[in-house]
Amino acid sequence: MAYQLPEKLQNLVPYSPLEGDYPIRLDANESFLSPPPELLLQIGDAVTRVPFNRYPDPYCVALCEKFASFFGVRPSNVVAGNGSDELIGLIVSSFAGAGDRMAVVKPDFSMYAFYAQAAGVSVEVFEKPAETLALDADALVAFARERDVRLVILSNPCNPTSLSASRGSVLRIVEGLPDRLVVIDEAYMDFSTGSILDVVDRYDNLIVLKTCSKAFGMAAIRLGFAVSHPTLAIALKAAKPPYNVNSMTQAIGCLLFDNPDYLRACTRQIVESRDRLYREMKRLAEEKSGLLEVVESCANFVFARFADPRRVFEQAGKRGIALRYMPPYLRISAGSEAETDTLLEALRQILT
Repeated sequence: MAYQLPEKLQNLVPYSPLEGDYPIRLDANESFLSPPPELLLQIGDAVTRVPFNRYPDPYCVALCEKFASFFGVRPSNVVAGNGSDELIGLIVSSFAGAGDRMAVVKPDFSMYAFYAQAAGVSVEVFEKPAETLALDADALVAFARERDVRLVILSNPCNPTSLSASRGSVLRIVEGLPDRLVVIDEAYMDFSTGSILDVVDRYDNLIVLKTCSKAFGMAAIRLGFAVSHPTLAIALKAAKPPYNVNSMTQAIGCLLFDNPDYLRACTRQIVESRDRLYREMKRLAEEKSGLLEVVESCANFVFARFADPRRVFEQAGKRGIALRYMPPYLRISAGSEAETDTLLEALRQILT
């Protein structure tokens, strides 16, 4: 008899990022900023001092201390991961199991449900209203209780809507579900306000996720953090692989947090680019009937609804511009000034 894949793997659909060679990549919410030459030299020097014959520090002690100092939390609250993706998968598989239920909202980051499926966890989907895309905190709490979920996970600001729920709304979810784990992914909070990172010590059912891939422009090193009450942090450290963050990433991460002014400057530049993109697309919507709506953004991208999003997506691709197709919307990352100029001119041509 031939070997049979486990049922949870038989229908697992892998995440499919847009492939191809595009001169302008505005599809993955990456930073358009690369480290300046002087920082690259420091990174090169830090990497040459890595003892390659030794395993990494299993708990990333120095790295977590520097992260904690930058964000104003305690090192005992922090667990480092091989990108936020590893931490999401670790949290789902460790705090829930086969037969358990997990609540996600829709639309939101698709990988939450992916990791639940891989762990054999059932996904309960809380739908946001299509008219507003806004999160109703009280309705989500009632939904989670009605469906008897073990954990709730959502992004704030939301990917892909670019909208941010208020700090008060998010805390109502945490406080309304004291016997369930609540995971708030703040990957885009550097571009907004309302973080709840400062209150993790008050709640033993809360984990906040952070990443270096968006505001800090370090997607290549795959570095994320889970911040929580020490009880949860200890559990995550026990559950994670022993050497999950490699030595080169730890060295570069430490160097990054030793340059706080640079990190804040990066964030400001991205916000300026996002704001310009939003303003220009709002103007374009007044000129072109094919652009129906531009959502005011709290992230590093703009979420825009088109009459024919498939055509816009394909025509932009033919012009070397990669966008994220999420019908009836397109998600468009903030780019450099030149990239934004090229995008806007392309959209004018496509929508004519």
